[in-house]
Amino acid sequence: MRPVVLQVTELSIDGIVVGEGSDLFDFCRAIPDDPAHEAWLTGSLERAGVHIMGRATYEEMAQYFPAAAGGIADAMNRVPKAVFSGTLRAARWAGTTIVSGDLAAGLDALREQGTGEILAHGGIRFAQSLARLDLVDEYRLGIVPGAAGAGPSLFADLPGPRPLELVSSTAFANGIVALTYRRQR
Repeated sequence: MRPVVLQVTELSIDGIVVGEGSDLFDFCRAIPDDPAHEAWLTGSLERAGVHIMGRATYEEMAQYFPAAAGGIADAMNRVPKAVFSGTLRAARWAGTTIVSGDLAAGLDALREQGTGEILAHGGIRFAQSLARLDLVDEYRLGIVPGAAGAGPSLFADLPGPRPLELVSSTAFANGIVALTYRRQR
């Protein structure tokens, strides 16, 4: 079965997901580009056999990526996508299917199909649901050089401790640190 990888590319050092409108959002937009960091992101996207996301993230990405070009955009446009939503009725981004109903059951069906990783992109609610339901095999986290102090935590509402094993860590010149953890079984 294919592994589920949750990738959150902007997480503060105190574990807060940096989203639009958050206190650290403008700070993160000002972090300088780093070719090594972009290569790490692109490599992660290229290993995906399918990209999964919730409705809100899908709608944001569907507005941007179809008209964008470059390594990250090319990977996002080329690889099939599945959006988990109970309200979305039509997908306008090429290569997208809509999965409705139970999150775990829909994910189990995707695990049985195709090859390559199932790469999940947060939205905070979608990412928290995957973590809370223990559906993530691997976490790829981009830690930005700042503390938020308050905001939505990726691991809010876990029913108990979640032991993880550090697989890799990479520090980039722009101050971002990429951490990869796998679930311990």
